[in-house]
Amino acid sequence: MNETLLQLSYKAADDKHAEDIVVLNMQGISLLADYFIICHGNSDRQVQAIAREIQEKAVENGHEVKRVEGFDSARWILVDLGDVVAHVFHKDERAFYNLERLWGDAPQLEVSADE
Repeated sequence: MNETLLQLSYKAADDKHAEDIVVLNMQGISLLADYFIICHGNSDRQVQAIAREIQEKAVENGHEVKRVEGFDSARWILVDLGDVVAHVFHKDERAFYNLERLWGDAPQLEVSADE
């Protein structure tokens, strides 16, 4: 089964027990990416583990990691995979930045880790 980059990234986050995973369809809304994945972890270590897993699974499946920002501070790690950008927050930071509200015009997609 050939998983899409979106599905692959979602599953990687879910495998590391990311919480409240939200996928926004950014097509026609943002030039940055087609999809945003937004999730959070409850500790610096978990936030880093989620971001690392997303990167590793992308590379294992032939996708390029364009850039990663914020890894050392582990408050908001951005993993840019091109068409998909993952925002991995520390729980406290997620509520503060509230990207779901900021990008409120973007439709949310239902994605399952089981597909």
